Amino acid sequence: MLASSPPLDTAKRFSDIRAAAPDFEHLRSQYDDITDALENGASVDEAVHAFRRWDALRRSFATWSALAELRFQQDTKNANYKADADALNVLRPKVTGIDVAMKRKFLAFPLRAQLETELGTYLFARWELDVTAFDPVIEPLAVTESKIEDQYTELLAGAEFDFRGERLNLPTIGKYAEHPDRDARREAAFAKWDFFARNSEQLDRTYDDLVHLRDRMAKELEFHNFIELGYRRMTRTDYGPAEVARYREAIVRDIVPLAQRIVQAQARDLGVDELMLWDEHVFSKAGSPKPPQAYDQMLSAAREVFGGLGGEVGNFAGMMMQRDLLDLQSRDGKAGGGFCTSFPTYGLPYIFANFNGTTHDVNVLVHEMGHAFQAYSSRALPVSEYLWPTFEACEVHSMSMEFLTWPHLERFFGRDAQRYRIQHLKTSVLFLPYGAAVDHFQHFVYENPGATPQQRREFWKQLEETYMPWRRYGGIEHLERGGFWQLQRHVYLMPFYYIDYTLALCCALQFWARSLDDYAGALADYTQLCKRGGEMAFQSLVRSAGLQSPFDAGVLQNVAQRAAEVIAV
Repeated sequence: MLASSPPLDTAKRFSDIRAAAPDFEHLRSQYDDITDALENGASVDEAVHAFRRWDALRRSFATWSALAELRFQQDTKNANYKADADALNVLRPKVTGIDVAMKRKFLAFPLRAQLETELGTYLFARWELDVTAFDPVIEPLAVTESKIEDQYTELLAGAEFDFRGERLNLPTIGKYAEHPDRDARREAAFAKWDFFARNSEQLDRTYDDLVHLRDRMAKELEFHNFIELGYRRMTRTDYGPAEVARYREAIVRDIVPLAQRIVQAQARDLGVDELMLWDEHVFSKAGSPKPPQAYDQMLSAAREVFGGLGGEVGNFAGMMMQRDLLDLQSRDGKAGGGFCTSFPTYGLPYIFANFNGTTHDVNVLVHEMGHAFQAYSSRALPVSEYLWPTFEACEVHSMSMEFLTWPHLERFFGRDAQRYRIQHLKTSVLFLPYGAAVDHFQHFVYENPGATPQQRREFWKQLEETYMPWRRYGGIEHLERGGFWQLQRHVYLMPFYYIDYTLALCCALQFWARSLDDYAGALADYTQLCKRGGEMAFQSLVRSAGLQSPFDAGVLQNVAQRAAEVIAV
């Protein structure tokens, strides 16, 4: 296999990162030159050289596109950032088209078997999927899809609430979900969901447009429906919808009963007859443990937490902070959510989040630091596809980091650290059914693209009865009618992504269980897994770290049993 990646650019801080928007015609001429060299070359060495040239171009485009996307998320009201995001929406399908054409050339290379030895067999398996997931015929549809997705992002980023003397947005009103005063939690929940009720028709229309557009794309590519195309866009080479359906069934069988016991105990601990939506994030009458409220103190605590892990992780986290590779504070016009991106030509990741003064801040920072550590650890791999694994494998790194920081959480929570650990474990168990419900919902939607908004809502309500029978909305009409899913950005922006979190969590819980018995061994296996990046398919990657695949029989049952012992329910 190729021994090294292209040399990396240098940047002392985030402000030093530069990436010029590519000129498509010039880029296409460079691709044409590479194609000519590939077609006229007779040896594997010549093909490898052509690949290196192409891969360098891809890394450059990925750096610019990551920067353009990030800037728009940082300030959705900035006209220049919006113009760059619009330019990317137009350019990305064009670049995808010439990338797919190049992949076809490599797949058809006469000495393909020898070339696979150099580049990796798994890479060719990924390309086999990629070439079926795009054709120039759907380029205009892909541009429209991106524009509609940006409309959803802008709508949610523009939500504002005058609540209890504060001007809040969606991320910051979320701090009231953990408030010790139940009335405050209830009022915040009604205020938050009133925004969705008032924008319900637009949200339905936006999603309807996306569903029909994606279904049309699938039909243009001669797939039965978008599920087939969606799985290819997610680059799933070693499992499909049948395996995912069985996995969801296992969650209902093995996890939902434990989740119900957790919710019943939670209601008893809070002294309420019935747990309501606004109670779900609170596990004690004292409220949730609080991390440092001052931003500087939060970063100082984070340095100590990651420093406590020592070695490569500790050094890496320090580097991220020193180079300003984090944007963590919520502000007007900033998009909600949290994510990690990266700039391949620099070999540097970047973390985006929205702090709101709750345990969410710890969750998102540690989670995204796991993504970032993996991206940094595998930055020198010689193939672009291997810099990041597929999405479900990516989430193993992030969710496992959440559990591997457990021994050091006193830096964030002081004497409440153990209370946080148990709360974190409980919320992890409770997340599995919700994540499965979101995935099940999307399969229904794309199996039935002609379903009305009302039919989608009715089906969501049925799923809640199956996966979350404890959920009560206490008179929030928009949710009583089946509208909760409209908050989930992945449903709109990243179809079929959400089950990845549950698959990864199943693996992260295995790392957690191992860390209770052999912490040093678990951390060492985790670090090595991060270094492998995406050089293998999902199930091969997790097994390389000594974990069971989530699709293996009995794995969820074992996870549930260990969690129940620690939670004592």
